[in-house]
Amino acid sequence: MPRSALLLIDPPADPQALAEAVGQSMYSVDPASQAMGIEMVSITPGECKMTMKVRRDMLNGHQTCHGGFLFAFADSTFAFACNSRNLNTVASGCTIDYLAPAFEGEVLTSHAKERSLAGRTGIYDVTITNEAGKSIALFRGRSYRIKGQVIGQTPEV
Repeated sequence: MPRSALLLIDPPADPQALAEAVGQSMYSVDPASQAMGIEMVSITPGECKMTMKVRRDMLNGHQTCHGGFLFAFADSTFAFACNSRNLNTVASGCTIDYLAPAFEGEVLTSHAKERSLAGRTGIYDVTITNEAGKSIALFRGRSYRIKGQVIGQTPEV
């Protein structure tokens, strides 16, 4: 569904239903996350959990998951978490620390959690773990709210 068509939908009033609608809407127009095989497990206001299976085409010369894919995986999860309240939000900066390798065939979980939300800015921590629960990477994203909503009409100011 084209993003412009999504603007005609009245967003739900319930915060959880709104987060789920925003997540579905964003995912439907996110070819990068789709191409990486990222799947949403859950979304709540300020939080998101996603999974990704490490494929052969994601491996580096050491036969471990390339750090760029791990970064993109964490960044997607961060994006869904910080937009979950239906306010257009973008990254203003992010960092990642790689803790352990991820290998082909492993299903990784990325869990983004809001740590601070004040005015237009937020801080989100994202942890990527493997199936055994071992931490693979820690990502911190800083968000900045811009004009508009993900779904529904933008209220007049």
